[in-house]
Amino acid sequence: MDVLILNESELRQCVALDHAAIEAVEGGFTALAEGKAHIPAIVHIEVQDYNGEVDIKAAYIEGLEYFAIKVASGFLDNHKLGLPTGSGLMMLIKAQTGVPQALLLDNGYLTDVRTAAAGAIAAKYLAPDKTQVAAVIGSGMQARYQARALKLVRDYTQLIVYGITDASVGAYVDEMQETLGLDVRRAATAEEAVRECDVLITTTPSREPIVFSDWLHPGLHITSMGSDSEGKQELEARALLAADRLVCDLKAQCFRFGELQHALREGLLAEDAEITELGELTSGSKAGRSGPEEITICDLTGVGVQDTAIALLAYNKAVEKGLGLRVGS
Repeated sequence: MDVLILNESELRQCVALDHAAIEAVEGGFTALAEGKAHIPAIVHIEVQDYNGEVDIKAAYIEGLEYFAIKVASGFLDNHKLGLPTGSGLMMLIKAQTGVPQALLLDNGYLTDVRTAAAGAIAAKYLAPDKTQVAAVIGSGMQARYQARALKLVRDYTQLIVYGITDASVGAYVDEMQETLGLDVRRAATAEEAVRECDVLITTTPSREPIVFSDWLHPGLHITSMGSDSEGKQELEARALLAADRLVCDLKAQCFRFGELQHALREGLLAEDAEITELGELTSGSKAGRSGPEEITICDLTGVGVQDTAIALLAYNKAVEKGLGLRVGS
């Protein structure tokens, strides 16, 4: 039995942050909403000695030939060693036999793309149609991907960024001005960024609130990406109550890892609260934004269906192109 091994360079030839990636991930969320996806609980490993964490995610989607198991790591001190903070790999398993089919050594690239695609999907259904100003809190890799992803679904003209590291924010401004070809400026405070935008994206590893309920305004959409493990938090819990519509990728997971965990702990939300899952929007079983004044928040923690969807997209393209190394057992 042969296993196809693909490296990051080859995978970048197969998958980009584009409408094809968004469509693939959207299909994964729809399968989840339709009860066709089987997702185990996340395996989360804290590596406190080295300021790191590792997550293992997976999903089998009925009807697909393969499913993915993904290992993703985030080690915040890696920059001191000249290494990226995020890394990882994915393995494709044949659904009929359980035999490994491919090993995708993507160094976290496919996770970056599928995470950004989820942000684009949230914005597609929830962001104001006439979005002009977007704001990002955070200036790391996902802050870059999210700004690009939003541009695929909303033709905004100005980008505001707020971050705590001057050099990183400065580099972000220069890079995104060149990449997106629009006006990019830095905010002096997080409050300024929130109050002056139509769409806000938070992409930090914060463990305390950065965005507060008093700052929210009619018409605002927020996509929160950073809270993806126990203890992380970007939004004040009461900010969730200030929203007219709460959306998340998977309720059970978000009540454990996402922004919802804090609202649950503080007694502000119960697990049976009216919260829409993203797949309910993509499947059409529930409607998106209801009007220009509605305040919406989407809590995204990353779900295994995204990994299976993006891994299959990459694998099929690689086979078409004849890429990779086949290794026999």
